[in-house]
Amino acid sequence: MTRLTDLWPPFGLTLGAGDLTLRPVADDDLPPLVDAVLSGIHEPGESPFAFPWTDVPPEDLPRNTAMHVWQQRSKTSPGSWSLLFGVWRRGEFLGCQELLASSFAETRTVSTGSWLKRSAQGQGVGTRMRAAVVGYAFDYLGAEVAESEAMDFNKASLAVSRSLGYALNGVWRHSGGRSQVTNMQRMRLVPEDFRRPEWTLEVAGHPEAARFLGVQPA
Repeated sequence: MTRLTDLWPPFGLTLGAGDLTLRPVADDDLPPLVDAVLSGIHEPGESPFAFPWTDVPPEDLPRNTAMHVWQQRSKTSPGSWSLLFGVWRRGEFLGCQELLASSFAETRTVSTGSWLKRSAQGQGVGTRMRAAVVGYAFDYLGAEVAESEAMDFNKASLAVSRSLGYALNGVWRHSGGRSQVTNMQRMRLVPEDFRRPEWTLEVAGHPEAARFLGVQPA
């Protein structure tokens, strides 16, 4: 009998980071994901995202969130992909950590994006979930560079980057519409500068996911 992981092998991938579990978001995860979004991620009008997807009426958020998950999944192909991990702690959905690549076989570069519901912020979760996907990218996928970026007012994201060893990598100006222009800080990390956590990353389901992503399993 055909299993869901036969159709979409990344669904079988799991990363363990202490008491956190990261796994690619499946459709059954959408209700807790939407509940986390609706509980609040940031103050109204202070979106930290380059695309302010949360700045819509609450009644539109569930549909928009589900559509985003499906769109990102549909773009995934060998070499260019988006892995949207749900982040769980003792059965509670905390947020999402994304790991992206474009022409990975040539660039060996990944980038990341993330969010946490407000009740989970300020507890070190953001650092651990970023460390988990970066460690996975370096040690299992063979990435040579990890990139991140954040608006200059997003002190939490920039602090996570600094704590893990990222270096400054330039600034670009982002227009959020309505005459709002913000500086976006780029950050860059290479394996030798990665400040590894004290905990050990636990990985399951890697070989099948790697082949699906066009990567020779490590």
